[in-house]
Amino acid sequence: MASRFASFSEFYPFYLSEHSNRTSRRLHFVGSCGVLILFALALAQARPWLLLAALLCGYGFAWVGHFFFEKNRPATFKYPFYSFAGDWVMFKDILTGKIKF
Repeated sequence: MASRFASFSEFYPFYLSEHSNRTSRRLHFVGSCGVLILFALALAQARPWLLLAALLCGYGFAWVGHFFFEKNRPATFKYPFYSFAGDWVMFKDILTGKIKF
């Protein structure tokens, strides 16, 4: 299956359009914060099961945002790598004030 996006630069505006709901963006941000905390704990405490918890936390918050607030299907299903990168670029853009929280 060929991607309709030739690069991440082409994909990111689409990604942002799929995250126009402020509550959904907030849920993504909270989930990403949880991922970072759980990942750090997994490393610091040598508890690999926390990596699974981090994965569930990140996707759990994001998917609630999509299914209940955006009312769309997460891009993860169609564009897994670009979507993963988009999550972290959007996280950075929220942190730096480029995107409204």
